[in-house]
Amino acid sequence: MIIFRYLLAEVFKSQLAVFIILMTIIISQRFVKILADASEGEIPGQLVVSIVALKLPQLAVIILPLSAFVGILVAYGRVYADSEMTILHATGVSEWYVTRLTLLLSVVIALMAGYVTLYLSPWATEQEYRLLEKADANAGLLSVVPGRFQHTSNEKAVIFVHDVGQGSNSGELSRVFVAQNNARDERGSESIVYAQSGRVKEDAQGGQTLQLEQGRRYAGDVASPAFEITEFESYQIQIREQEVEQRRRKLGSVATTELLTMDSNEAIAEWHWRIAIPLTIPLLTLIAVPLSRVNPRQGKFGRLLPALLLYLGYYSLLIIARSALEDGKIPAAWGMWWLHGSALIMGSILLLRNRRSALRFQAWLVRRS
Repeated sequence: MIIFRYLLAEVFKSQLAVFIILMTIIISQRFVKILADASEGEIPGQLVVSIVALKLPQLAVIILPLSAFVGILVAYGRVYADSEMTILHATGVSEWYVTRLTLLLSVVIALMAGYVTLYLSPWATEQEYRLLEKADANAGLLSVVPGRFQHTSNEKAVIFVHDVGQGSNSGELSRVFVAQNNARDERGSESIVYAQSGRVKEDAQGGQTLQLEQGRRYAGDVASPAFEITEFESYQIQIREQEVEQRRRKLGSVATTELLTMDSNEAIAEWHWRIAIPLTIPLLTLIAVPLSRVNPRQGKFGRLLPALLLYLGYYSLLIIARSALEDGKIPAAWGMWWLHGSALIMGSILLLRNRRSALRFQAWLVRRS
């Protein structure tokens, strides 16, 4: 029982450390990209944290198999490098026992990954679509960044707002400058409007109007020095004609129960991809345990590079198989099972290579030859 707890704790700590490190790196990259989009006004700044949070399940789908694989290599590599595994083998703890022990932990992680891939990730992707659609629907107000020149939603005007009200005055714009692009009145003049305050209003059809108050309008031909100046109490400018269309969904946002009712090649490929992620974790465990066997002189990272190359090859083949399924080049009945079967055979060969029965069989073959 002590050995059981010790080995499980070593593997779990390594897997958790690798998962946290990889998630931190990838989330930081995504956060910088999303923050850049927000600074350019493509998405509202107040939605940055929500969008990053909704991307966590999608990133976890990619990182969980890799962290489980590398965690085993690092944990058992250290145990072998410190000669602890040699002592365990001398006391009767076989490699097959270590493999069964590690498989127990990998099954638990695979169940967690299955929940993420089958339910949590599609839900988070759909919520992200809805959040961005809501931001598009309220673009006239939510995308207004104080102190920056911005195009309106219909690309017919440029707006500059000095400040946006908060609290009870939320949505109240102060000191608004509007230059109407390509908008000419009957006499062929262009206009510039400056108002002390303003507010965005939306009608039932989804159109948005900028309501300005207490300001001036300057109209005239840019080639002429004569301009018409009009003071107004209230002035309206159309900034969006109709409701923003719904964003096109990818199959990654479709619920698993709904995905099973679809019979297209894309749906079949998506289904096989969702179940492939949790299946790879125990299969990679069968490969990682024997690959973690290192000589103390090699160090605990002695097999890490070739093992990572093997993982990248496996993951790349999964992506290729998914693309082939979408194109109908692989029969739906085959799916990705042939890849999983190949990984199972490879792991079994690596495990059986140093078992006594396999060694006796090899010795028998040598004598026969």
